[in-house]
Amino acid sequence: MKKLNLLFCALICSLFVSGCSWFGGDDEEGEIKPAELVKFSQEATIKKQWSINIGASNKDFWNSLRPAASQELVFASDHEGSVTAIDIATGKRRWNIELDTSVSGGVGYGAGLVLLGTIEGQVYALNAADGSVAWTSTASSEILSSPQSNGEVVVVQTIDNKLFAFSAADGSALWQHEDDAPLLSVRGTSAPLVTEKMVLTGFDSGKLIAFNPENGSLIWESRLALPKGRTDLERMVDIDGAPILVGDVIYAVTYQGRLGALSRGTGRSLWSQDSSSHQAPAHGLEQVYVSEADSTVRGFRAGSGQVIWSNENLFLRRVTGPTKLGGTIAVADAEGYLHLLDPADGHFVARTKVHGSGVSAPMLNIGETLIVQANNGSLTAFKIQ
Repeated sequence: MKKLNLLFCALICSLFVSGCSWFGGDDEEGEIKPAELVKFSQEATIKKQWSINIGASNKDFWNSLRPAASQELVFASDHEGSVTAIDIATGKRRWNIELDTSVSGGVGYGAGLVLLGTIEGQVYALNAADGSVAWTSTASSEILSSPQSNGEVVVVQTIDNKLFAFSAADGSALWQHEDDAPLLSVRGTSAPLVTEKMVLTGFDSGKLIAFNPENGSLIWESRLALPKGRTDLERMVDIDGAPILVGDVIYAVTYQGRLGALSRGTGRSLWSQDSSSHQAPAHGLEQVYVSEADSTVRGFRAGSGQVIWSNENLFLRRVTGPTKLGGTIAVADAEGYLHLLDPADGHFVARTKVHGSGVSAPMLNIGETLIVQANNGSLTAFKIQ
């Protein structure tokens, strides 16, 4: 299987057959540029709670490491293997461990374990209390998303379209699944959704597959999007954002394909809507929110898929996936701005600068606190005042 190490820039340039400029570069006639920030009246104040450096910059990496959290601690890693636990309330460092490896997938948390994956396909499980290594195991190849656990199994997806399940107790291999691989796909994989009764993940083929976590037997399989077009580039329908579960409904989105709602029990399609995204969707106020591949942010009615609003003012600014924060929807961009949108109609309600290095990692919501990992290796907590 060929894996494309594609940047959004390369994708947009290929799709639009045009010059490309990301926050700088030589001006050329006809080039497509990111949208300039629009002015608006601030309706809320974003207040920084604390900020801490957690390691090296990720400027040379396009696979993002998302923080994870327990009730008291937030866990973060850089790409050089520095893993840190921070007190959510105070921002104080509880512990730090240096792994002698390049971390590419993480961070996951479950049942007292901090979980990470590496470029070499290793899975690390650290004790959340002190950072000591509980166990390590090996998958087939590079891990680009967060390992996930229900307390009994730890599940990871690798870049070669394989899914591995390990015992949460000792890391022993339990089962694995290999899905069909298209000739071309975006660099990235979906983080599995792991519950007591189901392991659900999306694949590069545009399929969602649910497994029995105990033995890996198939529960159901559903194709969210079918490849279209004449070229392999046009036919990419990867599911790179993690599916989300709200009650008995699963929401997931593909690149160059569809946003869909499916029944948790059977995988039956409840509705689908044309959409294209590399990011996980978000849910709130009976709506589903998506940051699309061109950085348009859209709100859909959760019950029907009807488009409620669309904010195109962040076009090509490489925004993160949407995250709930209080009564707003938060996204951050490649210039390092954090934007808050009104979920009713998508208009801007607040904005602040996180860091000039930009934000590419998915953000983490913990109650009324938003955790943002910037590309310079800083981790910052924000609240709405």
